[in-house]
Amino acid sequence: MKRALIAVVILSVAMAGGCGKKESAGGKAGKNAQGKIEIEVASFQGGFGLDFFEYAAREYEKTHPDVSIRVWGEPRIWEKLRPRFNQGDVPDLTWPGWGMDTWGLVAEGQVMPLDKYLDSKSYDGKARWKDTYIPALLEKGKLDGHYYILPFNNNVFGWWYNVDMFRKHGWQPPKTYEELLALCEKIKKAGIAPITYQGKYPTYMLRGFLFPWVISAGGYQAFKDAENLKPGAWNSPAFVKAAEMVKQLADRGCFQQGAMGMDHTGSQMEFVLGRAAMIPCGTWLGSEMKKQIPSSFHMAFINPPALAHGKGDPTATSTAIEYWIIPAKSKHPDIAADFFKFMTSLDMAKKFVERKNTLMCIKGADQVKLAPDLVDAARLAREAKTVWDADYRDWYRDLGQQTENAMADLLNGIATPKQCVDRMEKATTETRNDKNIPKHKVE
Repeated sequence: MKRALIAVVILSVAMAGGCGKKESAGGKAGKNAQGKIEIEVASFQGGFGLDFFEYAAREYEKTHPDVSIRVWGEPRIWEKLRPRFNQGDVPDLTWPGWGMDTWGLVAEGQVMPLDKYLDSKSYDGKARWKDTYIPALLEKGKLDGHYYILPFNNNVFGWWYNVDMFRKHGWQPPKTYEELLALCEKIKKAGIAPITYQGKYPTYMLRGFLFPWVISAGGYQAFKDAENLKPGAWNSPAFVKAAEMVKQLADRGCFQQGAMGMDHTGSQMEFVLGRAAMIPCGTWLGSEMKKQIPSSFHMAFINPPALAHGKGDPTATSTAIEYWIIPAKSKHPDIAADFFKFMTSLDMAKKFVERKNTLMCIKGADQVKLAPDLVDAARLAREAKTVWDADYRDWYRDLGQQTENAMADLLNGIATPKQCVDRMEKATTETRNDKNIPKHKVE
């Protein structure tokens, strides 16, 4: 459904930070049977589960005896939340999952602007809350000069390789695309598929193959132009080159047979079982496959191999966030914001990194004893001169689906590289020309 962007008035009253008790804007209502203010936190239930949020809630309640926090979630939580947003019966704080058009909610005025909270003190009172975030990740939640999204995880995305397999055969992880082509031949001779992927979810292949090679071939500007809907960007020479690189790998048999029919856990099991040497995925892989990964299995992270003489920054690394929001009709927005401050305090952020084997959006959260498979991902993210993400997928849902379909057809051999990117350009033109779709910009 097409939406017009609704202007939102930003409150000018700053909220005092710190860990003392807070008075909620809706504190006079919504008390439970024990007389406590009940805060509802609804979260997508994915690979990280809900247990850490439950733990954080109980810890927060210890120093806020007048507050009770109810945490709940489901793998398809958006199906429960959509009708509630329509009715105005919303949680106080939520990460509604990828099935919810969060930026669409912002456009409809259903998400509270967060400037006053982010400008207030952090939970420990040592800095402004916004200054505790990794800046590039916090900026993802900004539109027209105001913040609407609260980042939590720092989901670094790249390739993983089987460390023990590489050591056994004397293979080196490829740094360049040219090295990758040579390595794939060696892996095939060993009777192993060089690369598998999550074919049912083409976004993995866009972020793992196409977009990194667009950046490598044409520089970050080539990809930024595409996200900014610049005419001709999606079928530019950089996009054509990147699509040709994907096709070359497919033609050479570098991808595991049947990968297009696999979901995320299916392809990841192929990797864990040693049937494929490499796989594109984010830093949630270890947590998501925790029950399936044997103690004898070791994996490590690399950025997608870049062109040896490409224009792009070879340190460019992909990172993404999860979209936590405070709904505009939250009954207790101040307490909800304070609880999220607590969850993103440095101490809690470090605990999340340690317990969930992932990275966080808070500065210094990775300064703990990281799991071995996270060390390289954290280092590459810190050292990256260019940090990028496919934000357009969340801004323009239909365009995201169209580009995924075109990518799937390229890998299935239905579309040529040029046809693939021409379809992407056509979908982009439709999005750009639709005046009812609010536009975003990568600065």
